[in-house]
Amino acid sequence: MKPRTPLLALVTAGSMMLAGSLLAQDQPMPTPPPPQPTTQNMPASPPTQTMPAATPTPPPPQGGTQANTSAAGQQVTINSSVPPVNAGPAPSFEQLSGGTKYITESQASAYPLLANDFSYVDKGHSGHITKAQYEAWVSHNQ
Repeated sequence: MKPRTPLLALVTAGSMMLAGSLLAQDQPMPTPPPPQPTTQNMPASPPTQTMPAATPTPPPPQGGTQANTSAAGQQVTINSSVPPVNAGPAPSFEQLSGGTKYITESQASAYPLLANDFSYVDKGHSGHITKAQYEAWVSHNQ
């Protein structure tokens, strides 16, 4: 047997496998048969309501957004908004810091607005907020 005969057999088998996989991908998917309606022992379905097409679109919520999309031939309106946060006036630096020279992230959680902006206020990313940083943030947010 010549040394190139096994190589030729391997190349031939590989090309036939590739051709077979390409032919298999070209075959169309068979369509499933339509469902057979059965009326035996089926409970009566509740009536469905559809909204008339002339219904006016409600306005978006205050401070929110509105998106109109089409789904299955029907127009769908999506309204979304974020509820306002009423955290009250900002506490003093001394109250939040507990008498230390800075406010840590756990201390900032006592005031939700500061906890939300903690990484923004902590300019040096040191893990704490100084009195100057806190006062600048308070003056900017009022």
